[in-house]
Amino acid sequence: WYQRRVREAVVSTQSTGEYVTDSVDKRPTLLAKIIGACTVGFNNTASGVSMKQDVIIMENIFYDVTPSAVYDLKGSVRNRLAEEADEVLLDENFLHHIVNDPVYLRPHSKTFLREAINCDTAFLAAQSIIDYSLLVGMCGDRIVVGIIDYIRKFTFDKKVEMIFKTNMIGSAGKMPTIVSPEMYRERFCNQIERYFPLVPDKWTGMGSDLQYS
Repeated sequence: WYQRRVREAVVSTQSTGEYVTDSVDKRPTLLAKIIGACTVGFNNTASGVSMKQDVIIMENIFYDVTPSAVYDLKGSVRNRLAEEADEVLLDENFLHHIVNDPVYLRPHSKTFLREAINCDTAFLAAQSIIDYSLLVGMCGDRIVVGIIDYIRKFTFDKKVEMIFKTNMIGSAGKMPTIVSPEMYRERFCNQIERYFPLVPDKWTGMGSDLQYS
């Protein structure tokens, strides 16, 4: 299974690299670059123990910063709660955080984030990619973000799993964990939009009390 994901990553690296290169002068992007994929292993001749591990190497978006908290956001709250002591927290942890301490963005930052996510997820959906995340680092008065783990294809077995869970098991009105690339993109974009509201200003709420006949 993991070897298949490595092969998929290698295949997708070329198209992703072309997309990121093309984005430099044309559109904002948050895709963390895939540097490469390799196999690491060893063989202990004394004990006879051997190990082989396939590794995907991605850009470290926190290279020059030290986040006080890191969140892996997929836009879903199903099975997305980690222990607060964990190194990487998830969507439900982030929701608990922003209840008392919202992460507001200024208009230019909000526009960049929205445009980058819209473009990047459109590209990933066209490549039949699902299960990617927005990695968020809380770094004092700023945040550092990047889209990671964009290597899982919506293959035939994933489609069968989605249909089975939706029609046979049911999900109590909730979206199944495995969804099509288009559905994954829509959920992801909508939730990230809600996670990071605009900073309030003097115009916020103006006209909300007006009634129209």
